Amino acid sequence: MKLIPSGLTQNFDARILNIHPALLPKFGGKGMYGMNVHKAVVKAGEQESGISIHLVNEHYDEGDVLFQAFYSLKEGETPDSLAAEVLKLEHYHYPRQIEEYVFDQLEPGVSN
Repeated sequence: MKLIPSGLTQNFDARILNIHPALLPKFGGKGMYGMNVHKAVVKAGEQESGISIHLVNEHYDEGDVLFQAFYSLKEGETPDSLAAEVLKLEHYHYPRQIEEYVFDQLEPGVSN
């Protein structure tokens, strides 16, 4: 995945959200997306993973974390089984967190 140019992140400061398939700050950074993340989590012997919803800034996965949901890895967990569980968390939490974030940003009486 490509890094969003800093001019864009500065012009849209605190208005771009991202979902990351791990608990940041662990397993973030360049090249850490999709199955790369799940393979790294399982290889590291982590007991827990999950999702992080964060603001986007000029660095990979370093924006302020707004929300995290956790998943406890089971014995024999594989990257594929972990990916399936994390995807469930993404589908459940991401739309709710986006909605909450957007409504929290709106000022009463102001039409956007």
